[in-house]
Amino acid sequence: MLTAHDCKIAPSTYYAHHKRQATPAARTVRDRELKTLIQEAYQANYRVYGARKNRRLLNRQGVAVARCTVERLMRELGVTGAVRGKRVITTIPDVSAERAPDLVDRNFVALAPNRCWVADFTHVATLAGVVYVAFVVDTFSRRIVGWSAATSKETRLVLDALEMALWQRGRDQRPDQSGELIHHSDAGSQYTSFALAEHLNRAGIAASIGSVGDAYDNALMESTIGLFKTELIKPSRPWKTLSEVELATAEWVDWYCHRRLHGEIGHVPPAECETNYYRETTKPQVTVTT
Repeated sequence: MLTAHDCKIAPSTYYAHHKRQATPAARTVRDRELKTLIQEAYQANYRVYGARKNRRLLNRQGVAVARCTVERLMRELGVTGAVRGKRVITTIPDVSAERAPDLVDRNFVALAPNRCWVADFTHVATLAGVVYVAFVVDTFSRRIVGWSAATSKETRLVLDALEMALWQRGRDQRPDQSGELIHHSDAGSQYTSFALAEHLNRAGIAASIGSVGDAYDNALMESTIGLFKTELIKPSRPWKTLSEVELATAEWVDWYCHRRLHGEIGHVPPAECETNYYRETTKPQVTVTT
């Protein structure tokens, strides 16, 4: 066809092209295999992983691949990682309430599980009205140890999240030790309430309240809520009812704790991070005699 239009093509060029069509190059074959794996990883993780996390996940699965390769193939597939949106303020401080001191002072690094929990809540718009979702996160592993959802943002909302955290740690036979755990939150009226303070006191947990109007006083918790909104709430809108939000949140929390990779803890899931910690701390000591 091209020669008919006076386009000269060497026979070797034609046969080389024909051979490539019949037998794809090794890179083409590998790209096709990697695209399938990347698409599977992307779909299995709420379609939020970018190149960095997709590469980490493939490496954990025994597939060695460079980040630049994953970036190139994701562009060809037309998929991108999630991008966080703006923060929505839900804190309404009670200026008349007595507040606990700030025991954390923006230092969210804990040396072990059950040393520092951070708490906060957010809202989700549904067709039936506003739903509020509260979380409790262990700062050591970034694990969500407790959460609750309700159509009211009264103190009961945050108490239920705390109750779940205490119950879950007890169920896993990793209860907090009295006097070792700090519960840190912002200065919202729910967290400065007498009911919560009394509950924390009975459980032997020290209350900690961040400064009012400080964007960094509960930064780790804000980060977790940002992920919740970006990875679950916004992509699945519109939400219909409280029960729909509760079911989806339960599924997301399970994925977040047991399968989602977190860069801050070594690109492993929070549950695996804690398992590794307890494995290391309970190793029998080897005594060498001479």
